[in-house]
Amino acid sequence: QVHLVQSGGGVVHVGDSLRLSCLASGDTRHIYAVAWFRQASGKQREFVASKRWLGESTYYSDSVKDRFIISSDADANALFLQMNRLKPEDTAVSYCAAGANFVNFAAWGQGTQVTVSS
Repeated sequence: QVHLVQSGGGVVHVGDSLRLSCLASGDTRHIYAVAWFRQASGKQREFVASKRWLGESTYYSDSVKDRFIISSDADANALFLQMNRLKPEDTAVSYCAAGANFVNFAAWGQGTQVTVSS
């Protein structure tokens, strides 16, 4: 079983940057896909970015494309999300996730609040 622990959230102003981290432990051999999701207050959880754990290709939602960067370091069991030029609409609880495919993510981080104030 894979366990994910997040860190790096916080409160920033419009235009600032934040870097989220997600450390994996447990049976990481079976991780194929990793991703970041977020959920704003009163809204559904939405996809942000994803990649293969051991690959280079990345995928982003249109709302964060060209501003966010997803990366991973499998040797360090780490997943990152670099968030640049943050906007108020980026305010949400962010979650990292991992799974055996890009459809069903079985492991989730505890969530971390990202707040962007005007």
